[in-house]
Amino acid sequence: MPHGFRCLVWCWAIVACAVFVGCSDPDRTPAAGEGAGGTGTAGTSKGTGSGTSADGKGGDSGSKPNEAKAGSAEESGADLSAAEEKFVVPSREDVEARANWFDQPVANLLDRRKEQEKGTPPAASAAQALALRNTTRQTNEQIVATLGRVAQTDDEVDYNATLNKHIKADARSTNSLLQSSIYEVDVQGLIGLMPFTFDRDLNRVGDADVIVSWQTSSDRMMDKVVLRDDLVWSDGHPVTAHDLEFAFQTVMSPQIKIPAIKTSLSRLYAVKAYDDQTVVFFHKEALATNPWNVSLPFFPKHIYEKTLAEDPTMEESDAHVELEKNPVVCGPYRLADRQLGSQYLFERREDWFMHKGKQVRNKPHFKQVRIRVIGDLNTALLAVKKGEIDEMELSAEQWVTQTGDDDFYDLNTKASGVEWTTYLFTWNTKTPYFSDVRVRKAMGLAFNHKELHDTLNYGLFDAANGVFHPASWMAPKPGPAPYQQDLDQAEKLLDEAGWVDSDGDGIRDKKIDGKLLKFEFNIICTPVAERIQLCTLLKNCLEQIGVICNVSPLDFAVLQERTIDHKFHAAFGGWGAGADPDLSFNVYGTDEARNYGSYSNPEVDKLFMEARHEFDRAKRAKLYARIHELIYADQPATYLFYKNSFYAFSKKLRGYQFSPRGPYHYGPGVMSLYKVRN
Repeated sequence: MPHGFRCLVWCWAIVACAVFVGCSDPDRTPAAGEGAGGTGTAGTSKGTGSGTSADGKGGDSGSKPNEAKAGSAEESGADLSAAEEKFVVPSREDVEARANWFDQPVANLLDRRKEQEKGTPPAASAAQALALRNTTRQTNEQIVATLGRVAQTDDEVDYNATLNKHIKADARSTNSLLQSSIYEVDVQGLIGLMPFTFDRDLNRVGDADVIVSWQTSSDRMMDKVVLRDDLVWSDGHPVTAHDLEFAFQTVMSPQIKIPAIKTSLSRLYAVKAYDDQTVVFFHKEALATNPWNVSLPFFPKHIYEKTLAEDPTMEESDAHVELEKNPVVCGPYRLADRQLGSQYLFERREDWFMHKGKQVRNKPHFKQVRIRVIGDLNTALLAVKKGEIDEMELSAEQWVTQTGDDDFYDLNTKASGVEWTTYLFTWNTKTPYFSDVRVRKAMGLAFNHKELHDTLNYGLFDAANGVFHPASWMAPKPGPAPYQQDLDQAEKLLDEAGWVDSDGDGIRDKKIDGKLLKFEFNIICTPVAERIQLCTLLKNCLEQIGVICNVSPLDFAVLQERTIDHKFHAAFGGWGAGADPDLSFNVYGTDEARNYGSYSNPEVDKLFMEARHEFDRAKRAKLYARIHELIYADQPATYLFYKNSFYAFSKKLRGYQFSPRGPYHYGPGVMSLYKVRN
């Protein structure tokens, strides 16, 4: 997960991931390029992180490795295409002669956590922490600081245990190239790999379980990765650099719909395997975001080079249907069973941690991982209380009213942490209803934010004021004021936009293309009670000013398809923070793949480009702060609240720590979890 993708989380309220989800909620989505990757990456641990290459090292940012003067991102599409056609992959000798490499960080983030915690005593004993009721910030910190510690020795771990996880909606695909929502991140993170990951602070790191070294050329136009030689696919075939080159070629094929990772990878000229272990990424420009633009999952060339010849869409043939059910994988686990809409069963791969009779990696802590798909949160919580599920993300209501008694604490505890996840109503600006900014502002002014915050959300979440979380380094300080309900002003704006009740039936209308159009639209959401309740609040508010809003709950897969194809009026969901703010371009850039509402502001596009070229973080922060302000002024979405992570955990479970992307969607993520021996 995960890459620096914006789970970024539709994190259909994930949070992409900017997942119209990402990153664990059925409405949260990961950001582009953050998906499965690294040891248990997507949705588990490793994905994209922040730009560690912006460290002051560098050289001539204008030189190209093969002297081809390629067009910049500001050039026209035709000019850029012509420049790409001129690019010729240089010889290995030419690469080495020009590179002047500098080293980038490579680490095993689970081992790093072990070392960090080794000399630090726990805040309390495990028995003391488990006896606490999580009712204050102090008790929450004690629980996380104690039970969130990783295992220091194998004697602490029950290696025969099964981890029973919960997700709210089924993943669309098990194919590592087709990730788009937090659910793909959670599933693919167990079976897929990337060369890179990022830590709890969103710092970009090469994954030591996967690679030996990572180097960047002094002009920042090339990244070279040397892979380990002890990785194998689940069918026994070696994992090689050729699988990465093939993955890039597949992603860039125009015949395949790649919903998330294509945007970042399109900033590369090429990915070239020079031998089985050595691969070089060739960038089109020297950018501060380049460490995120190499977020490419491994893809088994020896399998798909045959099947793609028969079915270039990767969706229609019997072979690809079979590969969805039984994927050839290279991560810590293999998919043993999948029951659509119900559950996944993963089994630990011995050939992940053992190679030629020797242990070469940490042994995954669980013999099996079972992911249960349960959309109804009350049913999921009942399973938690019975001990059938070991963890789940709780709703605000469940945190406050359903998890404070002996019935819950008998087998479980709970913990929370700040998460940079933004929930919102997205307006499709290509529809006649929401093309006018005055109408979009009216939607935010009509909504009863106080009832949302005080009643539906139990006062647990902060009001949202735009794209970036106020605690993040790129958010404006102070930021714009969050919207408050003002029905009079909402009506005034609708009147100005030409939406009036011309026929006296109580419903606003407007003549468009010679026809009278009633202001009646549908808002789609996942079929989760709290989502429906929130959208119903919008419906009730709009009725007061002559606008009809129909709430349409949809299965997540259908909802995802509708938003990707822009076949909706409005949608409720959430975006999880990307490890780098540039990943939000995938959501707000003109004509970008996950810009579901078709928002467009040339100044926003220009500022994203400018920030991409700026290596000074303080200067980048000012550019993103301005982006935040401009988008908020345009209101392509009504920004509602920033949602913290609230989780229930089995008392047997250990190793969970929270980050801006929740407890899992960073390194080492799920791979840090374990169950204690009895």
